[in-house]
Amino acid sequence: MRLSVVGGCALGFALGWNVTSVGAVAEPLADAYGVGLGVIGLVATAFFVTHVALQIPGGRASDHFGARRTGLVGLTVAAAGNGIALATPVLGLALGGRLVVGVGTGIGFVAGSAYVRAVGGSPFAQGLYGGVGLGGAGAALAVVPALESTLGWRAPFLSAAAVAVGAFVLLLAGARDRPDRRDAGSSARRGVLLDRALVPLGVLYAASFGLSIVVGNWVVTLLERNTDLTLEQAGLVGALTLALGVVTRPLGGWVMRAHPERTRAAVGASLALGAAGTLALTAAGPVVLAATGAALIGIAAGIPFAPAFLGAAATRPDAPAAAIGYVNGVGNFAAVVGTPLLGIGFALPGDGRLGFLLVAVLWLGALALLPDARDLGVGGVSPAGPRSRPG
Repeated sequence: MRLSVVGGCALGFALGWNVTSVGAVAEPLADAYGVGLGVIGLVATAFFVTHVALQIPGGRASDHFGARRTGLVGLTVAAAGNGIALATPVLGLALGGRLVVGVGTGIGFVAGSAYVRAVGGSPFAQGLYGGVGLGGAGAALAVVPALESTLGWRAPFLSAAAVAVGAFVLLLAGARDRPDRRDAGSSARRGVLLDRALVPLGVLYAASFGLSIVVGNWVVTLLERNTDLTLEQAGLVGALTLALGVVTRPLGGWVMRAHPERTRAAVGASLALGAAGTLALTAAGPVVLAATGAALIGIAAGIPFAPAFLGAAATRPDAPAAAIGYVNGVGNFAAVVGTPLLGIGFALPGDGRLGFLLVAVLWLGALALLPDARDLGVGGVSPAGPRSRPG
């Protein structure tokens, strides 16, 4: 089982690498392609279009064909997408390649979560999977710039392809999981989008993961404009909003395993911490207050990961991966839509503070839809059938 969990986590790491690999060397890429930074920003985020769209289909594929097999396909497609971009520094190839990468990450990330669960991984292992996925994004920020001096504009694409190959080998060495091909499942899978029982879990993940991504994209700008911090100092403080998720995602899984009766309280507290952290950033005061606020957001973003994903699987045991895809899709959609909207807030009075204040309100609003302990996956996935029906 341990080797299988390692393979699943390697999948998450390799796919997470693609999230930041392009943005890590935005200026050298802009020079190589002869375009502005805004265009490179489009290249960096293009994969989200297909990534979000493939969440539920990827989950269905994992349910029907097996999570390990689907994950291997996802890694292959992601590597191929990076290979397309490697051909020559032409903007169309870069955009097209990144869209293909999104297909691979879209089906692969859900498959990795489903695989770790299917091979008997504990809630802690599920949280570890999420943390390692974030770690892949963080590692790319550190490694890709160092590679650029040797590989040039190819650094983000070649490194992502190489990491995908390594993860493919590790995942291939893991145990096979058994796909779920029950006849009753086909109609149920089509109803995942209409299943009201999944809505609170989607809101929870949108509030934790989605809002942390939104804040993480703009926190440096907020601090640079409203404090005495330099750009480099603001970057170090802002990194806490995402970096701590590497630790707190496994922490949320540990709470589920060691203290299941406290899972709902921990998730609720994390939402409150997210609101408090955002308010601290809104105050834009001393560096200690700003760092504390960023750290609170990092804690808040990670803890709900395992409860939200395992809760989705428990809510729809007839289509667990498809349900995870729904929850992950909602979170990613919130990030994609919310990031440009929060940017607009910098044109309003307060230089971004009003937008961050609204984000704090959204954190608190998610508490109104906080799922109960059973819906958060406490007690595991029941083999008896779905706990809810579409509609």
